[in-house]
Amino acid sequence: MSERAAAPPRTAPVLVLVGPPGAGKTTVGGRLAERLGRTLRDTDADVERVAGASVAEIFVDSGEQQFRALEAEAVAAALREHRGVLALGGGAVLAAETRTALRGHRVIFLDVGLAQAARRVGLGAARPLLLGNVRGRLKTLLDERRPLYLDVATAQVLTDDLAVDEVVDRVAVLLTAAGEPAAATGPS
Repeated sequence: MSERAAAPPRTAPVLVLVGPPGAGKTTVGGRLAERLGRTLRDTDADVERVAGASVAEIFVDSGEQQFRALEAEAVAAALREHRGVLALGGGAVLAAETRTALRGHRVIFLDVGLAQAARRVGLGAARPLLLGNVRGRLKTLLDERRPLYLDVATAQVLTDDLAVDEVVDRVAVLLTAAGEPAAATGPS
């Protein structure tokens, strides 16, 4: 997949990372933000801050629908306000309004295969949507969400068999090709 979006508006994030659990969005996002001299914003952390509860607690106490509503609000706010690197929760692309809001932004799909995703999240994962048969749930999530990730993405990086810094390097190359400096540029 090649870069297909125009340069995002000045108030937009430098880039948005999407992908399934285990793709490395938060880890890669943190290292990339550091390299760019920017900050990382993670919408799952935003939801937890607003709700005063963990993602798992929100799922248990209020249900997935309530979590998704909070998540859509967090994504919309972050797209308006954040100028650094933005990592979205794995299911954020399920909301049509989020997919629409991502149009015109530089969105990188950090893709990961089932085996690697299962290794990264662990078979005892304490993630609400992966309870029970982690590998089976991951397969279902990957199958359901991959078309949505591809739909919103302006570029894709397969993270299997790559160290975090190798993924960061590949994303930095995509940014450079899109005209974005891939080295420190000052605070965000």
